[in-house]
Amino acid sequence: MGNRYRTWFGEQRGNRAAAAFREKGWRVWYAEDREVAKKLLFETCLPKGVTVGLGGSETLAALEVLPALRTADYHLFDRYNCADHFAMCRDSLLAEYFLTGANALTITGEMVNIDCSGSRVAAMAYGPRHIIVVAGVNKIVDTLDEAVARVHAIAPMNCKRNNHKTPCVETGLCADCNMPGRMCNHLLITYNAQKFPGRFNLILINESLGF
Repeated sequence: MGNRYRTWFGEQRGNRAAAAFREKGWRVWYAEDREVAKKLLFETCLPKGVTVGLGGSETLAALEVLPALRTADYHLFDRYNCADHFAMCRDSLLAEYFLTGANALTITGEMVNIDCSGSRVAAMAYGPRHIIVVAGVNKIVDTLDEAVARVHAIAPMNCKRNNHKTPCVETGLCADCNMPGRMCNHLLITYNAQKFPGRFNLILINESLGF
């Protein structure tokens, strides 16, 4: 059993952020834990038979979504099982649904993400007709400045996860490097989701998930 005060705190912040994202045009679901979130994802948010693209995400890994996505129920652009990663990510831009995590969410309803290649933020900005973001309440910060700071602070972990040869892998600190393995190349701030109603979807989980 988790700490009840941390659970209470996550619920308060999670519901406050959820209300702000709804106000800005997102469809939002609040889940008490990853099991509820996974059920919401496959029973409510993601129809069977659709094409699905993926963004690299430790949160999705924690939910163990890949086995279900790799069944005949979905047509998955599988970035983890392909001969040409660049081509697979490019094809994913035309998927009906794009499933990903988030680097930071503000309590006032903005999302901030940073990418190495840009494939994930490109899909978030435009391409797939539906974006589903799955995120733990640990991603919530109070201000946009804190969100931008957060995405840089966690970049060393993503570099380590992807075996990038960058200074931050040695030090754990972002060094604003200038080299091929740099993670912090493309920054996307999603201020509002009113342009295409129903395109942006968020499952917010009262757990600490991902980086």
